[in-house]
Amino acid sequence: MNDSEIIERIAAAYPGAVIDAVGADCNFEVYIISEQFAGVGLLQRQKAVLALFKDEITSGKLHALSVKAKTPEEQSANSGLVQIKL
Repeated sequence: MNDSEIIERIAAAYPGAVIDAVGADCNFEVYIISEQFAGVGLLQRQKAVLALFKDEITSGKLHALSVKAKTPEEQSANSGLVQIKL
């Protein structure tokens, strides 16, 4: 799989989400920001996203997929970015 295939599949399941995939070959890390995660626990979020790739994970086509899934509110509260004016 490649990053665009991963992003397309997640986007189909989470319309309007902001998605980024980093990696190569069969190891990827995905970042997803979606309102659909509101009220859903972290483990449930990861399981839902991983379920989209069940066949690829089972077959070995996708070896590792790390999922970072947040709501927009969580992302803005935990961005950790600080702008420093020099």
